Amino acid sequence: MSVPTITLNNQTTIPQLGFGTYQVPPEDTAAAVSTALEIGYRHIDTAQMYQNEAGVGEAIKASGLPREELWITSKLNNGFHRPDDARRSFDETLEKLGVDVIDLFLIHWPLPTRYDGDYVSTWRALTELVDQGRARAVGVSNFQPAHLDRIVAETGVVPAVNQIEVHPYFCNEEARAASIRHGIEVEAWSPIAQGAVLDDAVIGRIAEAHGKTPAQVTLRWHVERGDIVFPKSVTEQRIRENFDIFDFSLSVDEVAEISALDRGAAGRTGPDPDTFDYIPS
Repeated sequence: MSVPTITLNNQTTIPQLGFGTYQVPPEDTAAAVSTALEIGYRHIDTAQMYQNEAGVGEAIKASGLPREELWITSKLNNGFHRPDDARRSFDETLEKLGVDVIDLFLIHWPLPTRYDGDYVSTWRALTELVDQGRARAVGVSNFQPAHLDRIVAETGVVPAVNQIEVHPYFCNEEARAASIRHGIEVEAWSPIAQGAVLDDAVIGRIAEAHGKTPAQVTLRWHVERGDIVFPKSVTEQRIRENFDIFDFSLSVDEVAEISALDRGAAGRTGPDPDTFDYIPS
């Protein structure tokens, strides 16, 4: 099955559907990613804070797939925002993944209350990676409209993506709109609200009408809206189901019905980027 691609603002193309590894235990990561690659996923999302980059690298190596067929994303640990730390930790990411070039590297959180509020110098350090040819693209994650406006105004470099929490109970429209305004593609994490939307009556009704599961309908809703999405599972059946979303489509009215489930900030499953300040010990 062919996964659509989206062209980023630097003209590189990313598969719209990927495989997420958040909360996949390090010891289970290689097996889960290997299963995803066998099924047909070619976009893998990991992060330094997930502590499973090595498992992703093991699966990539074992797959035997040509490197140019894969899109690999990782993200900067919150404890490494200072430019020299960011550069050093990026080298470690390449080593753990077993690659010479990463397709996409993100600032994981803006941490506006840390580092004297300076996430701009962190962003500058990441942009160097593209200039050096060691990253195909760089971007941000969990950046609010003001954070995006600031880094673009102060550096002139627009992120390729903004990876933010988006799902039917939290559409995060202000951050989505700000990203789109800058020409930044939106990646949706927690796309099914950690399972919270799967029992929703509206989604269930639409799923029944299409002969699909609520998770498949929710992922298709993301695709219809133009989000890049990467569900996570360690169960082969679920990994397969999440990939099987390109043989049907939702009507405009169905997309609108699901979007109307938005609960605003009350629908968040994760932290508020304006106040989140966690740094791993």
